[in-house]
Amino acid sequence: MDQTEGEGTLPFDDYRKDAAMTLLVRNAALTGYLDFIRSRKVDPLPLLRSVGLQAADLAMPNQWIAIDAATQLLERSAEATGLEDLGIRLAENRKMTNLGPISVAAQGEPDMRGVLMLLGNYQHIRSEAISIRIAEADGIAKVRVGFDVRPDGVYRQFSEMTVWALVRLIRIVVGKNWNPVIICFTHAAPVARTLHLRTLGNSVQFGNNFNGFEFHACDLDILNSQYDPLFQSFAKDYIDTIASPRPVGDLDRVRELIETTLPTGRCSLQHVAKTLGVNRVTVHRLLARSNTSFSEIVNTTRAELAQKYVTQQARSLTDIAGLLGFSELSAFSRWFRTEFGSSPTVWRAAR
Repeated sequence: MDQTEGEGTLPFDDYRKDAAMTLLVRNAALTGYLDFIRSRKVDPLPLLRSVGLQAADLAMPNQWIAIDAATQLLERSAEATGLEDLGIRLAENRKMTNLGPISVAAQGEPDMRGVLMLLGNYQHIRSEAISIRIAEADGIAKVRVGFDVRPDGVYRQFSEMTVWALVRLIRIVVGKNWNPVIICFTHAAPVARTLHLRTLGNSVQFGNNFNGFEFHACDLDILNSQYDPLFQSFAKDYIDTIASPRPVGDLDRVRELIETTLPTGRCSLQHVAKTLGVNRVTVHRLLARSNTSFSEIVNTTRAELAQKYVTQQARSLTDIAGLLGFSELSAFSRWFRTEFGSSPTVWRAAR
């Protein structure tokens, strides 16, 4: 049976008016969340449901989730656990590999400057809602971390987690003893700052005009401990191949969400609309303006992926069926025969 859902309708009163689609972030931003919350004897499932997420949204690799859902989840989790420093604690477990392809490309950058520029230039493959900007003036370098969230959103835990994780990643690159001059947050200071002071030091400032940190500009020339000169040319080609420019059109965003949710069995118009922060009518109208439909894009995406997967001999047809959102191999085989005129087994053998 096909796991994707139809386009169905809801009563008109259940729809919101057309609104701007929310921006997205990779679920790697919440790496370690489930295990940490459970370690505090708190069930994360009700917290996830309260912001429209499921455990699968965090468990499946490389999924996109709404930035607003992620920020709300951390705020509610901080309240449920009684931890005002939840974001800082989550950042403690960050590793270089959390950067995905960027962690590989970073091996081709000789110094901190190159690594920071790489992060800023390719941040879009990790999140379309977070920006990293570097500036230098009067011997001071400033790294600004921007968060594109809804105006009324609270994201103190998410910002603390992101900024501190970035500082920790720089320490991996240039040495564990490196420290910024000041670490800045725009939100007010928490009531209890014990962990903040112990972890971030006395340099932490709250109520500042930006989220990020400042350090001596000369530090930008500190050598990258991960640097491999023989890897440099490959690293640039690799990141440019893997990290294609982030789609900017809403239609491209719908298409990418379809591709990433097909393996989860939750590829539906309702789920995509919910992730984008709009209703199904909004997405339906968007697709209609482009003379297409949700089911048509699902089918086109499946066809493109099927041709790639079936030619990979190491993949079983059962695995491929699951990756394309089919719960049964027989359903996948029937769809494939209709689409390509032969069974996947015959099609594979011919190639």
